[in-house]
Amino acid sequence: MDVMELFFVWLGAAVVVFYVIKIVSFVKMFYSGVLFLQPASFFTSMGEWAGQTTGQKVKVIVADFTEDDEYEQIQEELKGLNIGVLVNNVGILPSHIPSKFLQIRNLTQRITEVINCNVKALVKMSQIVLPGMEKRGKGVIVNISSGVACVPSPMYTMYCASKVFVERFSQGLQAEYKEKGIVIQTVAPFGVSTPMTGYLKPNLVTMTAEDFVRTSLKYLKAGDKTYGSICHTIMGWILQSVPLQIIHSERMQDCLREYVNKRVGS
Repeated sequence: MDVMELFFVWLGAAVVVFYVIKIVSFVKMFYSGVLFLQPASFFTSMGEWAGQTTGQKVKVIVADFTEDDEYEQIQEELKGLNIGVLVNNVGILPSHIPSKFLQIRNLTQRITEVINCNVKALVKMSQIVLPGMEKRGKGVIVNISSGVACVPSPMYTMYCASKVFVERFSQGLQAEYKEKGIVIQTVAPFGVSTPMTGYLKPNLVTMTAEDFVRTSLKYLKAGDKTYGSICHTIMGWILQSVPLQIIHSERMQDCLREYVNKRVGS
């Protein structure tokens, strides 16, 4: 067997393995309740402070994460609390309507706000909460990314880039602290009806916030990144299969703007 034949044999084997892994991952999504089963006490066992629905204590701190100087106050308010679950869910779009970078209104201000809210907040809150988790040897950090970050996404360029940071930061942090008993996961949803998306009407692929939270928590032990639901996982695979020449075409960008304009306005 010559070098070229050997190359194609290995290439073919690699492709087969790749798609087998994809199929296995897809099948796992259907059996999350069995494969990733969590005891009823999982969240409450993480610490005294996790959130109202777990029956644990609740403390409300008002903060504007688009600003730079919020963290000293937050750290002071959280001092001495055994925080078991941190969900970094703050995020903003530079523009509700998909726009090219230079067409974003008040661009200089929006650059600062997006970096502060989507990037800095994640890092600073992890810095504040993670030491306590490391000391106790347990904890959960869930960082919300976005499905659009799975490919370079024009018209959402700055937002998409900020969410790629979320994924890479989370994956690196999980590798560093997994042995400490801490679960750190990125969740990358597509359509969810929230204030940020203009309360898009729920449909086959756009979920209510409550429904998405319920499904995504089933995959907390499924790895360092999930799309949070079966339909969003399928959307992610489809989007990654589309040639970038199509996604990046002017026609596709125009269609995206028209689609969002129509949905937000309906």
